[in-house]
Amino acid sequence: MTRNAKADQTATATRSRRRVLKAGLAATALGVSAAARNSVAQTPVKIRVGYWPIAAGLPFYAAVEKGFFKEAGLDVEAVRFAGAQQIMEAMLAGRCEGSANGTGSANLAIGEMAAPGTFKIFASNPSNAKHVLDEFLVPAASTVKTIAELKGRKVGSGPGIQNVTLAKTVLERAGATGATVIELPIGQHVAALAAGQVDAVYTLEPTGTVGRLNGSTRLLEAGVIAKYILGDPMAPWFGGSASLKADFVQKYPAEARKFVAAYAKGIAFVRSNASEARQYLKGYTAIEGALTSEVPLAAYTLYNEFTPKDIEYFQKFFDLFTEKGIFASRLKVETMLYKG
Repeated sequence: MTRNAKADQTATATRSRRRVLKAGLAATALGVSAAARNSVAQTPVKIRVGYWPIAAGLPFYAAVEKGFFKEAGLDVEAVRFAGAQQIMEAMLAGRCEGSANGTGSANLAIGEMAAPGTFKIFASNPSNAKHVLDEFLVPAASTVKTIAELKGRKVGSGPGIQNVTLAKTVLERAGATGATVIELPIGQHVAALAAGQVDAVYTLEPTGTVGRLNGSTRLLEAGVIAKYILGDPMAPWFGGSASLKADFVQKYPAEARKFVAAYAKGIAFVRSNASEARQYLKGYTAIEGALTSEVPLAAYTLYNEFTPKDIEYFQKFFDLFTEKGIFASRLKVETMLYKG
């Protein structure tokens, strides 16, 4: 073989080795890139869920404490707020991905009207005279026997447009004209009654249970929204709802389905093991210790359990806010329901 031929052969071999080396490096890079992508994909997305300290949030509390979300491979953070309106605002601002039961449905609707297509309700907590959540309380020593007797008096209400609107409407329809409604954090209702700051409060459980068991308050009437707003004491008032942001559902459909399924396990647990579930009110609400056995529990309806009659009552509730000028236009409940 000539010297030139040997040189050509050497050059060809060198180029071949370089091509093999480059291919190997590229494959390694692709492998690292794929591993990195898989690592990111396997990192659970944080799901921040807003709640406020009322009994209706029990399925969420139970699902967290029983580990249902962790079992589903989800990273769920419970974020406490003083009122339902703050939860809605946090969801709008991107600080929460969801809300627990007990978050005012009308508060969520107000957020939906501000940013159409944002909120998807996957469970609600209907209450009425049997499944008590809403109630009017008075001091234990009060002589007031009916809501009508609150005419011209000071009445405390939970914070936010839903609570205030409902309190004013019930007072008006019950004949208590001229009453003044004062917003107060729900945790201050019992103390405000005991101190004589207000003559009554429109509140939500477990407030009534706390006041009754410490001897400072008395129940005036329960299930007031079903009676005075929906026209039937046994009608389901879907006053609070669990929801997810629509963009979260769209971006993380698998996680959203897992979250709703795990939350549904919380609801099933409350339905079938109410006495055991009550312990999870501790730390999330003002109820502690043996008092947990005394709290009345709301019912729960999942997105796939709503009947046409349920939606009719839900719509009647929403329509009140249109009637009062709080909603700029009529909002249909169906547009906010999660579809699974």
